[in-house]
Amino acid sequence: MNKVLVTGADGFIGSHLVEMLLEKGYLVKAFCFYNSNGSWGWLDSLPMEYKKEIEVVLGDIRDPLCVRKAMEDCKQVFHLAALIAIPYSYIAPASYIDTNIHGTLNVVQAARELNIERLIHTSTSETYGSAQFVPITEEHPLVGQSPYAASKIGADQIALSYWRSFQTPISILRPFNTYGPRQSSRAVIPTVITQIASGKREIVLGSLSPTRDFNFVTDTCSAFLEIAKSEATVGKVINAASKFEISIGDTASLIAELMDSNIELITEKQRLRPKDSEVNRLYGDNSLLKELTEWEPLFSGHNGFSKGLKKTIEWFTNKENLTQYRTDSYVI
Repeated sequence: MNKVLVTGADGFIGSHLVEMLLEKGYLVKAFCFYNSNGSWGWLDSLPMEYKKEIEVVLGDIRDPLCVRKAMEDCKQVFHLAALIAIPYSYIAPASYIDTNIHGTLNVVQAARELNIERLIHTSTSETYGSAQFVPITEEHPLVGQSPYAASKIGADQIALSYWRSFQTPISILRPFNTYGPRQSSRAVIPTVITQIASGKREIVLGSLSPTRDFNFVTDTCSAFLEIAKSEATVGKVINAASKFEISIGDTASLIAELMDSNIELITEKQRLRPKDSEVNRLYGDNSLLKELTEWEPLFSGHNGFSKGLKKTIEWFTNKENLTQYRTDSYVI
């Protein structure tokens, strides 16, 4: 059986990817951020029969020895470990360089030394900045409009350099805005859902006009698996997008409609990005992913987005899940 390592397995997308890999019959080693409580992050919420199947390693992606040791007996690596909160990158940019760039260097160097069969590195649509043309293809210019985006551009280039320099078999998946159960409340969809679920009718957000291409988390995870199975994806950057665009304001209104709630949207100054840092439009092209793999999004278009939101709302409005979120404060 194929043993794989997932870095960032304790996070939102990482935990869903672990779950999907287990369902597909993979042997999974989960690399989670070390903590003194021995927490596995969101993996702790998986059913016991899944948790029994996971080999968990607590470590730090910034430590090269720790990373190499975790990768030693694996054939494939899905590298998701990263700092991703854009607002916090304005406060602690050096942390993003250490985690996202140096962490990626540790992974690709270990992959080279250990002759890993496939390495899938995670990028982000934020590397494109505000769309200069739509839909955004992989040839779109890269524009770092936040320290986070700049760190991910650097990480992507480090990964690609190892393919070009050493033929390390690396593919880069560039997901557009992923949403779903377990997502941090710093993201807009959980922010809206949790505020409504806690009884609020004045919903506090940042800018309402930017558009996003939202992808349900299982569509993003299936893109990881399909890319890993295709030799044609090696050495390439590949978008995972739903090819559906909607504004933040319209997203909040749709959530309110699905939750049968009358709301008022309020823009709060502290939630706004600096003027030239806001990414005003993201709308992705997924044709390359479809061309090179058998991937098809199951939650695309307005109807697919509504279906994904219903699943997300159902999870967040479960009282046990909702209590894990702070709905009365701004989370960066």
